[in-house]
This record gives sequence, C-alpha cells and structure tokens, in this order.
Amino acid sequence: MTAIRTILAAALALGTLTVSVNEASATSLAVKMACAQDYYAHCSQHQPDSPGVRKCMRAVGKNLSKGCISALVAAGEVKKSTVEKKVASN
Repeated sequence: MTAIRTILAAALALGTLTVSVNEASATSLAVKMACAQDYYAHCSQHQPDSPGVRKCMRAVGKNLSKGCISALVAAGEVKKSTVEKKVASN
C-alpha cells in the first residue's frame, strides 16, 4: 500500500510539473486535451507543438470539433472573429 501511495504522489508531482511546463509552452494543456481527437484524426503525422501540426490544424480548421475551436479561441490561438467569418462563409 505504501508503494502505491508513493507512486501516486510521484505521479501527482509530475502532473503538476507537466501542467506548469505546458502552460509555458506554445500550446496549453487545455488546448491539447480539447483538440486531441482532432489531432489524431487529421494531423498525427506531425509532432505535437510543431509548426507542421499548426499548419495542418489551420488547413483542416473547418473540420475541427467545436470543443477544439472553443479551446483555441480561449487560449488566444485563434481569433473569435476569424472563426465567425469562416462559419459565415460556409
């Protein structure tokens, strides 16, 4: 039981560190979580956080899930006005 608690404590510490690092990285954890399925469906041939994945996600923008788009807007990755223009043009 003590070993399990130690492992859980280490995992929690690592998770906290990962969140801190991810918040400072190019793509937030919230965006990664919201867009994971979109990434695997459309752009998994590119490394996460690479220029290629960003270009790919832009290219398939209209096919991204609403949750992913909302997370991208909330993170400041995409302007809400840009999304509204694309929706209006469809």
